[in-house]
Amino acid sequence: MTIKGALRIGPVIVDPPVLQAPMAGFTNFAYRQIVRELGGAGLLATEMISARGFHSLEAHKSQVPERLWGVRDEPRPLAVQIWDNDPKALAAVGACLAHEFRVSVVDINFGCPVKQITEKAHSGSYLLRFPDRVGRIVEAVAAACRPTPVTAKIRLGCTRDSISAGEVAQAVEQAGAAALTVHGRTAQDYFRGSANWESISRIKSHLKRIPLIGNGDLRTAGDVLEAFRRWDVDGVMIARAALARPWLFRQVRAALRGEPVPPELTLAEQRELLLRHGRLIIDRFGPGKGTVLMRKYGCCYAQGCPGAREFRAQVARVNTPDEFAEVVERYFPSGESSRRGAGG
Repeated sequence: MTIKGALRIGPVIVDPPVLQAPMAGFTNFAYRQIVRELGGAGLLATEMISARGFHSLEAHKSQVPERLWGVRDEPRPLAVQIWDNDPKALAAVGACLAHEFRVSVVDINFGCPVKQITEKAHSGSYLLRFPDRVGRIVEAVAAACRPTPVTAKIRLGCTRDSISAGEVAQAVEQAGAAALTVHGRTAQDYFRGSANWESISRIKSHLKRIPLIGNGDLRTAGDVLEAFRRWDVDGVMIARAALARPWLFRQVRAALRGEPVPPELTLAEQRELLLRHGRLIIDRFGPGKGTVLMRKYGCCYAQGCPGAREFRAQVARVNTPDEFAEVVERYFPSGESSRRGAGG
């Protein structure tokens, strides 16, 4: 028995209704390829793209920005998330992504709480205090991207004393967005405390036609089942938990279909996955930069593994592919068949 069916974002079918969150510094082509091979995500997303950093559209026809690595040729559906506070700049970049890169969905970030985005650039979650401005941005981007659907990702508000998500949600829908994702914390919360799914669910009453996607603290297939059973959401978005366990999506898909949930990967299987991930990154960025980039992925994979603290200390100091492989092979032994806990 299927517990939750497919989600529609405009003409795009998201099946299962489980989205991989865009995460700066992590959800590049290599990570997406790993997730896609493991299966289970209904819609994958890139890292978020700065509209101002994408200032010369003509130049990018021959030189693709680093954060759009793989986007032209990888399978669809695929979403690209953009951010800024200038409707014209966002519309121009959105149009390029929709009509030249032919992405499936263009998402606008109104949820990032990082000070460099909020205080310095007056973007991300800073804009939640201005629903009319959010609406103007969505309207401009939706018009420029049509018929490619445009979505928005928000938080519950800027602070706990100024929950504004309902008003922002209405502005987003009225401006022509095809879906809304809500992270269950305020910008003030950053990633502290617990996501408030009751507040996410209440936003549904402010929407008349577009789906609501909930995000925050979904760490297991059971968490996703509970979210769909308890709260009025049409889809879910999984973020940080899938950096440690990219196979989480296939576990969720099975659970939503009422099928047996695949077990956690063994340490030996995780070892091979992490080494493959490393090869993809190093092939793209070279041995020096690629190895440095893999330090953070290694730290993610280590969550819940035996000796995780020591592994992180060791992998944070590697500088060559051989050093990276040696540390991984030492802490993820090829003959080890035990499985770590799903809690991370």
